[in-house]
Amino acid sequence: MADSERERIDSNQAPSSFEEGFTFKTAIGALFIALFMLPGGMYLALVAGQGVGDAAEWVTIVLFAEVARRSYAPLRKQEVYVLFYMALTLTAVVNADRGLAGGPFSNLIWNAYFATSQAARPIANQIPHWAVPGALSHGIVHRELWHPDWWRPIMLLLVTDLCGRLSYLGLGYALFRLTSDVEKLPFPYASVAASGATALSEAGSESWRWGIFSTGTVIGLLFGVVYIGVPVLTGTLFGHSFELLPIPFADYTTNVQNLLPAAVVGLSFSLGNVFMGFVLPYEIVLGSMVASLFAMVFMNPILFHFKMLPSYVPGSDALTTKLTADMDFWLSIGIGVNMAIAMIGLALVYRAFKDARRLNTERKFSLAPPPGRGDIPVFLAIAAWLGSTAVLVVVSHYLVPNFPVWLLLVFGFMWSPLNSYISARMIGLTGRGVSFPYLKEAGVVASGYRRVDVWYAPIPLVDQGAVAQRFREVELTGTKMHSIFKAEAMMYPLIFAASFGFWAFFWNSNALPSGQFPYAQKFWPIQAQMSAVLQQINVPRPNGELGWFAKAIKPGLIGVGTLSGLALYGLCGVFKIPLLFFYGFAGGLGLYPANTVPQFLGAWAGKRYLAKKYGVETWSRYAPVLLAGFSCGTGLVALASISLALISRAVAKLPY
Repeated sequence: MADSERERIDSNQAPSSFEEGFTFKTAIGALFIALFMLPGGMYLALVAGQGVGDAAEWVTIVLFAEVARRSYAPLRKQEVYVLFYMALTLTAVVNADRGLAGGPFSNLIWNAYFATSQAARPIANQIPHWAVPGALSHGIVHRELWHPDWWRPIMLLLVTDLCGRLSYLGLGYALFRLTSDVEKLPFPYASVAASGATALSEAGSESWRWGIFSTGTVIGLLFGVVYIGVPVLTGTLFGHSFELLPIPFADYTTNVQNLLPAAVVGLSFSLGNVFMGFVLPYEIVLGSMVASLFAMVFMNPILFHFKMLPSYVPGSDALTTKLTADMDFWLSIGIGVNMAIAMIGLALVYRAFKDARRLNTERKFSLAPPPGRGDIPVFLAIAAWLGSTAVLVVVSHYLVPNFPVWLLLVFGFMWSPLNSYISARMIGLTGRGVSFPYLKEAGVVASGYRRVDVWYAPIPLVDQGAVAQRFREVELTGTKMHSIFKAEAMMYPLIFAASFGFWAFFWNSNALPSGQFPYAQKFWPIQAQMSAVLQQINVPRPNGELGWFAKAIKPGLIGVGTLSGLALYGLCGVFKIPLLFFYGFAGGLGLYPANTVPQFLGAWAGKRYLAKKYGVETWSRYAPVLLAGFSCGTGLVALASISLALISRAVAKLPY
């Protein structure tokens, strides 16, 4: 990238010309990701709770960039970005809390585990067979995803996943046109993502990037052997993994319970947290660490002393302690803080509209896109969203006919676009969206519907605001918009086929969870308990007693959280504290200090020492490439270890 091109992206200015990004080379890249990165992501997420997203992005880009360069056909930055986009989409972790990656079929695997878990016993007979076969089904007992009992859940998944993608592209693109083209919002983080995605496209002309990338890769390789390679290989060879470094973190909660009862104390030894601290804004990392320590280490013992944590049992580990503290206190506080953020977002949207009308009374808005950008008609995008939402409403009504149709219509055609627009404007203004927590749960309870099957219906309640920034990144890289639509058209059948094939083989070969997968073994029972609690909030109890979740929703604490969030926002304004600290603090209330502390150490070291040594601007360019190299090295070790594990599972099925 030339200096002028880099300056254009850094200043968030759109280019004057656009080029095609979806080519034969990027299509081959998509196949490579689906066949090699996807299974690696599945295994790594179950072992360590993280996918191979960064590794997939950078390994694919580096490999294809080098092959293309040696073939005298170097990749253009538009092709690099489309490769980045496809790698990020194909290898995304579907649910980080559960350690699930590997495409849409991971949800079916989770449903199979949950329906037969101890936590789901009170409601197991109400879980519909169109979501997961019965516990005695041959497809469940023998873990056969290709069994006919799975055909209905698979067909439902096929339809809902397609509708989800159409909604994602249609509504997201329409919001981009409105917030970026018409309202000219800055989208402050779009330029960062665009620069990072195309960083290695200039590697041939700037050797420093390869030096930094290689340094990170070597560190990642060494760390990956210890953190991931040893557990995966020992689990394959001996049936139980051996961890040199504890996964996901070392738990010291029981060691300090006499001094700090109910405090959640631990430390993650993953260098990934430190490297993430190098890249994330310092104020956000600081706010997250302060909030997590304040809530989980300082406040929990005080709350326990005043008997505000009745569910806590002395001797509990970090996971159980945090779960009980959340349900007794922090869940309601977190809802209140998010309500405050939502109110702040609405106020910012109103003020922006007011300022726009005052400053632009004579300005004529136009929906005409820049020439040559490869846009599609806005009405076509809106039609795709309307059609996909209508299908989801019809399917939901067919599956749960007694659930109020008017609520499906409100969620799909009124609230989802309104919430998405508010979120898109907040991202365009501040880089952070806005959420309204537990809205679906509140709607289901208020509707009077009293069965479990509603939680498995594809209710059209989504927030597509973040997609507007994704299209802004496409624009900043000079990539034609229709390149993304072509890439999505290819990825849908590709990821569906790859996800089915790999999960069918993998689930049939391994019991999930088990000792071979430390993250899943630790977190899946906790997540199953949470899911069981949520799915029973609308189910009447014989004795009329409130369920655990209903008890956890405390209006008084929600009010305290809302007022506290607004007060903190006001204090940040009065004392000129960066707004990013406020958002970091708000998000950090629900995080483990074990992860936020090493992230802060990385951010502090980067700001205090490395930025001074190399210069602030130089370090800001080094850090993302260093993180990319580290992720690449860790991912390579993970993929090599996982390949041996998968081969071992395949050979174990042979009769000789």
